[in-house]
Amino acid sequence: MKWIDAHTHTWGPNRAELPWRAEVVPPGWSGPYTHQNLIEDMDRAGVDEGVIVTTPMYGRGSRANEYTMRSIEAHPDRLYGVGLMEFFPEDPDDAVGHLERVTGHDRMLGVRMHAALEYEEHPSEIDRDGDWISDDRLEAVWRAAGDLDTSVFVFPKAEQLEQVATLAERYPDTSIVVDHMAWPDETTDPNEPPWTTFEAVAERENVAVKVSSIPRSADEPWPYESVHGYVENLLEWFGPERLMLGSDYPWMDDWADYESCLSWIETVETLSRRDLAFLTHRTFERVHG
Repeated sequence: MKWIDAHTHTWGPNRAELPWRAEVVPPGWSGPYTHQNLIEDMDRAGVDEGVIVTTPMYGRGSRANEYTMRSIEAHPDRLYGVGLMEFFPEDPDDAVGHLERVTGHDRMLGVRMHAALEYEEHPSEIDRDGDWISDDRLEAVWRAAGDLDTSVFVFPKAEQLEQVATLAERYPDTSIVVDHMAWPDETTDPNEPPWTTFEAVAERENVAVKVSSIPRSADEPWPYESVHGYVENLLEWFGPERLMLGSDYPWMDDWADYESCLSWIETVETLSRRDLAFLTHRTFERVHG
């Protein structure tokens, strides 16, 4: 079976020619996790292709996505990218130009909105009720993403899912991918609001969801059974055709190796072989062509 990891991260050494703008590294890390490291981990786990989501450590400026681009160019048959951009430039008319530049490469799949974090150059503070993704100044960006046939990857908390549903209805031609299942945690229940707002989000056909960062949401070791209920509900609401699997490696709060971040999916007895095929590659191919 083909495997595409829909959500990974890489970053290079902290050097003068491409310095870290902030010490935003995963717990347990102090140095780089390079594209070579990622490819080695993918090979060991039997993963065919991966998507590098740019980390905030390089800021949002002109060089924010440079290491992601270097990674793609080094492995053009294995890696894709998702970039960061300045959504609120000094001249609002520049925002669409920023989007066009970030997504100009044919293996850059779109841009990421850290909805669950305060809008900063290096976002790090959780803001469960933030509404910056709904700012009217972003209308041109949302519409341009649809025109460019690129995706907006939104990383919300459960309390922000209502905004996602509203935006998906307002911009039906724009592909929206919700990262990390809205990052369920100790405050959420798979069968209770606000997380069950996902059922309303699922009514919008232009939304897909990444089943990713599972070890960070689980309160027990592999195979992370405490999170399986969330996955089963998403399967009921979205169907397998709009769910895709991602590792979020190496951003793990409770340490998990690369393979563990993906292999848990094969232990969920309610998933059919067809479900697994969509989660592991077919949804990615449908959403991103």
